[in-house]
Amino acid sequence: MAAAVTPAGACGQLLDEALDRRWEPVASPLLVEELVEVLARAKFRRWFTEAEAERFVGDLRRIADEVTGPPAARAQRAQGPDDEFLVALLGVARVETLVSGDAHLLGLEGIGAPVVTPAEFLVRLRARP
Repeated sequence: MAAAVTPAGACGQLLDEALDRRWEPVASPLLVEELVEVLARAKFRRWFTEAEAERFVGDLRRIADEVTGPPAARAQRAQGPDDEFLVALLGVARVETLVSGDAHLLGLEGIGAPVVTPAEFLVRLRARP
């Protein structure tokens, strides 16, 4: 979402890096559904049109590895219940890193992958050979 609002920011730069195939984002149907719902909100019209939001989601779907979402029953490890599906998705997708700016997720440990901010991940990505 932040990449759509601020394309020059860390998330926008990460999207560019994904388009250049430097890394592969992972998404689930639930994550994409949430993105569609949020980007459809009227408050985002000041940054982009509905058609641009739809294109953004379509582009993300093309570059992301979309995996089947985690099972409905899951342990509560995230402090924010709306974020729990991301923690559960880690086990299904077997990702190396969870990239999030959400404070509820950033402090989590022992969930199968480190949680880092978009800016931190961008630094790590650009440090790779």
